[in-house]
Amino acid sequence: MMPAVLHATAGHVLTLTLHRPEALNALTPDQRDEIVRLLSEASAAPAVRAVVITGSGRGFCAGADLRGTGTSGERLAGDVARTLRTGAQRLIGAVLDCEKPVIAAVNGTAAGLGAQLAFACDLVLAAESARFIEVFVRRGLVPDGGGAYLLPRLIGPQRAKELMFFGDALTAPDAERLGLVNRVVRDEELEKTAHAWAERLASGPTRALALTKQLVNASLDSDRAAAFAAEAAAQEINMTTADAQEGVRSFVERRSPEFEGR
Repeated sequence: MMPAVLHATAGHVLTLTLHRPEALNALTPDQRDEIVRLLSEASAAPAVRAVVITGSGRGFCAGADLRGTGTSGERLAGDVARTLRTGAQRLIGAVLDCEKPVIAAVNGTAAGLGAQLAFACDLVLAAESARFIEVFVRRGLVPDGGGAYLLPRLIGPQRAKELMFFGDALTAPDAERLGLVNRVVRDEELEKTAHAWAERLASGPTRALALTKQLVNASLDSDRAAAFAAEAAAQEINMTTADAQEGVRSFVERRSPEFEGR
């Protein structure tokens, strides 16, 4: 039986492919757990220096697979919150906390949790056919997967409310215009571009990138004093790395640096 999440590492790039094309890659709990596990392992693996997340078939991810999660049956107080903490929120947290840069290569519809998965990534590439939908309101649901945290930080509260209140499909060019997408490319160029970006990141100073990601992700939740203190601490840590020493040495020697990810 083919696994629902394909993964392969080549040239220090880990590619995760959601592989339930018949369901537009709607995420099951087992899939979420597998992605969390793979991202956690990637953080600690020297062989992995960048990650790409994409989908197979016509869609990136249609959100959480809601089959079998109807309203019938007894539900205890705290069940829903617990499910979110251990499911959708844990998945998005794994992307945000991954110590390697993560690229979303959005190859089709990204709806609900699938949209949040893309927006949580450090860089977002979208095929021309991609669409992003905050679909929750269409089902009478509150956005989950950190949507109400991520979107205002990316595009501001007014735009975020517009997307969440109406649940309209956002085309790839419109997502790029709003700042949700870094680059829109032709469908046939998506995989090539994503791996070119990932390989470029994988050849960079991996620990410096991890610390930079941490600083940027925390910046909107910090005051200036806390942000400056975190920056100073990150610099202190980074200057002990071999890549930082190589970077300074290469500058003095007037040559291109050769980073090894440590």
